[in-house]
Amino acid sequence: MQIDLIQEARRQTEICNACRYCEGYCSVFPALHAKRAFSDGDITQLANLCHNCRGCYYACQYAAPHEFDLNLPAALAEVRQASWEQFAFPNRLAASFQKNGMAIAIFATLCFAALFGLARWLGQGAGAGFYGVLSHNLMVAIFTPAFLLPLISIALGLRRYWVAVGGKPVAFGDVMQAFLAAANMRNLAGGHGDGCNFEDEDRFTHARRMAHQLVLFGFLLCFASTAAGTILHYVFNMPAPYGLFSLPKLLGVPGGLMLTAGALWLFILKLRADPALGALAARSGEFGFIALLGFVGFSGLALYGLGQTALMPTLLALHLGAVLAFFLLTPYTKMAHGFYRLAALVRDAQRQRDEVR
Repeated sequence: MQIDLIQEARRQTEICNACRYCEGYCSVFPALHAKRAFSDGDITQLANLCHNCRGCYYACQYAAPHEFDLNLPAALAEVRQASWEQFAFPNRLAASFQKNGMAIAIFATLCFAALFGLARWLGQGAGAGFYGVLSHNLMVAIFTPAFLLPLISIALGLRRYWVAVGGKPVAFGDVMQAFLAAANMRNLAGGHGDGCNFEDEDRFTHARRMAHQLVLFGFLLCFASTAAGTILHYVFNMPAPYGLFSLPKLLGVPGGLMLTAGALWLFILKLRADPALGALAARSGEFGFIALLGFVGFSGLALYGLGQTALMPTLLALHLGAVLAFFLLTPYTKMAHGFYRLAALVRDAQRQRDEVR
């Protein structure tokens, strides 16, 4: 990680530690105020604990034009982004995506879609619905390693992160506390529950919190839909296609709607937000990831709605191409931040438990 990013974040956190005006804003400040000096690992932990709500910046009396020139959200965002790139495996791919995220997402989706189209012409699938275009065995052969390899990569990155921030053996209570904080997006609610002013300096809203929740729970429903279809196929010998009132559709359709709406909302909020309060070098990667995530949800809905028309093979190739790109790029996109932020919340739960003792 670049030393100057750590040093600048350390300078700003030391000033914040002396001021303490923002003590109740989010989880960053209790963790920050528990220290007198900050190691590189401490700064990395604070950076990944930060949700970039930006309330502290707009409330800060030492922001520019003051000579201290504090911009803690941007300083922590830069360190956070650098930490993801440092811990990713292999890490060069992470840096490339952050600089050219939108182009890489589009290119990967179209290339994978073309490969799926080519696979269709090389040999028709055997079965009904989607399996008449691509066989079930081919889909399993492609997506199983595409799902497992990124998970292994993320696990290696999280292990590096845990060592860097001084993580301890994990207790069940710490994990539950972290999951609850992540599920209700507590740190996006503002210090007094009024929300954050991410996209507008003078107006506190829960828009970003709700958009994140739509994306989170939409993604989980889509994942549950896929898992339900897998169980029906292998355990109950009930292959797709499934009807509207089947479990895969009851989970997948609402999940797709939530995922698409949440991604679009986040895209709009990020366009409205001040880029100077985030990691400027990662802006393309952030937009690319949100666009890819939204397209996965949208293409899945389009495929369901037009699955009985002549457009189905093309839509299937595009959808599967987007899903494959999403999986393979996960360790190098902002999707990884969900794993690192959860790890940061677990580490913070450990800190709180140690303080009680």
